[in-house]
Amino acid sequence: MLSKNIEAALNKQIRIEAESSQTYLSMACWAEVSGLEGISQFMYAQSDEERAHMLKLIKYVNERGGHAQITDLKAPKTSYTTFKEMFEALYEHEIFVSNSINELVHITFSEKDYATHNFLQWYVSEQIEEEATAKTILDKINLIGDDKGGLYLFDRDIQQITVTSSVAINPK
Repeated sequence: MLSKNIEAALNKQIRIEAESSQTYLSMACWAEVSGLEGISQFMYAQSDEERAHMLKLIKYVNERGGHAQITDLKAPKTSYTTFKEMFEALYEHEIFVSNSINELVHITFSEKDYATHNFLQWYVSEQIEEEATAKTILDKINLIGDDKGGLYLFDRDIQQITVTSSVAINPK
């Protein structure tokens, strides 16, 4: 059974994940109408992934005797000056989500809700990967600079970007 405090904190995270999905969906739309098909497909996939994160939280809250709340969402930004600006916003957003997850983990630990603490470890690992991916993308964008050929190749190749996070490495 969830405490009211943890239930409220999880519901706050549900909203954050929903807003993340909407933010990335908006980014996908901007990229698509800007002729950046690869980037738009990447962002559509990110949006779907964030929605899956939200649904996982919803199911958990409801299964643990709480009531997941679906609330209104803050409208996301709809346009960007450059694709670099968009990916900088994505990176900043992932840091914000990581901080929110960390705060949630802290609450569960302080309330000795070890089941929820354990459940949230997946999100902790996921955020390490999300931040690493966003940082890798920004590094590649900085290498490209203003080179239009580089942008073309980046847009084509972004769907194949994979980052092996430190949490995914198994020491031998």
